[in-house]
Amino acid sequence: MKMTGENCFESSEMTMDDVKNLVKKKDEIEEQIKAYYDVLEDQGVGVEGPLVDAEGYPRADVNLYQIRTARHNISCLQNDHKAIMAEIEEALHKLHAREKAKRDQDEAEAQVEAMEQQVTLPPPFARVDAVTEGSPAYGAGLRVGDEIIEFGSVNSGNFQNLQNIASVVQHSERKPLRVTVIRVDQKVQMSLTPQRWSGRGLLGCNIVPVIHNH
Repeated sequence: MKMTGENCFESSEMTMDDVKNLVKKKDEIEEQIKAYYDVLEDQGVGVEGPLVDAEGYPRADVNLYQIRTARHNISCLQNDHKAIMAEIEEALHKLHAREKAKRDQDEAEAQVEAMEQQVTLPPPFARVDAVTEGSPAYGAGLRVGDEIIEFGSVNSGNFQNLQNIASVVQHSERKPLRVTVIRVDQKVQMSLTPQRWSGRGLLGCNIVPVIHNH
């Protein structure tokens, strides 16, 4: 009986399938109620019809046991029906509330992410103004217009001139460098390995410094 544990676990998280199952139970209850009403109709007494004759004796023309059982079962089933309707309503309410909470959370997270991007992006110190197809830079994903905020050990805080980048490249032949750029207000990271290729230099791109107006 390992199912019990799983059911316990599922009950905490209401799903659309749970709601469908409840609706199915509700339909079954309605079917049963209808069947018992049919029994009463057949006997010609309905739910309220008297079960004694004019003199107070139990009626002999009807099946008293069957009628009493049907009436009792209808009463019980109507209570079950009321309870399951309340359960369905609560389940739907929970589902809607959870979906709304998830939507709100997703929106809030997206806003926080956008704000973090704006707040934490350091100023670029160099810009890529040319990239040759087939070069190591092109293969790494570097594109014209990318604004560099990190190139190996060089970053916005310690950059002085392009010689800093040239020096890092010279010392990192065939070693992957972490390069971070700003592209359309988004931070993009890539791994660039300076190496010999069919063109000039070890990168195959042209980088120019960005002048900041203080």
